[in-house]
Amino acid sequence: MLHYAIVFLIIAIIAAIFGFGGIAGTASWIAQVLFVVFLILFIVSFLRGRGPKV
Repeated sequence: MLHYAIVFLIIAIIAAIFGFGGIAGTASWIAQVLFVVFLILFIVSFLRGRGPKV
């Protein structure tokens, strides 16, 4: 999920560079939502003891 958030962030940056404001705004919003969902799932899995074994 973090991978998809990064992909949408890159799409938003590229779209903003080329002047596509609507696409950039939408892609950045999707990236933010995916990142928040990733953080919530990471915290829940970490608290349940199934987090990454570092």
